Amino acid sequence: MTDTRPDPAAAEAERARIRAAHLRPAGERPASTARGLHHTALISSDVERTVRFYQDVLGFPLTELIENRDYPGSSHFFFDIGHGNLVAFFDFPGLDVGPYAEVLGGLHHLAISVDPDRWGQLVERLTAAGVEHEVHSGVSVYFRDPDGARLELIADPLGEMYGHQVL
Repeated sequence: MTDTRPDPAAAEAERARIRAAHLRPAGERPASTARGLHHTALISSDVERTVRFYQDVLGFPLTELIENRDYPGSSHFFFDIGHGNLVAFFDFPGLDVGPYAEVLGGLHHLAISVDPDRWGQLVERLTAAGVEHEVHSGVSVYFRDPDGARLELIADPLGEMYGHQVL
């Protein structure tokens, strides 16, 4: 396999160019037109297995389970991930949606901020549940859900990433 990554210096120069052209200091940015993330919707191959993983392993309470208005017989269900935010799922019985894949325009990973005091406990819960995971920088743990979606639990506060303000 051929490595086609750009030269690191050229990549940094391009990031610097884009920052200079588009990034405004916090005090100069206009207010966002959005109120927040209502929900991110993923696909589940098994509703109950997904509920057990997100609620029982990760501690995100199931808040609703309704029929998907766009596909009769399909479920749309939601988990509370704090601060009025939800992660949601659809199942599509009868459709061959295929396995999870990281594709251009698709989901790379979903990063969810958790309290630093709970982060270690959640890593222990992943271990106890037999979920393969990787810890990075002592504040992030990466793993996959039962359908293969990549998740990150990060102990950094909302708006911060590895000690850098991103909001």
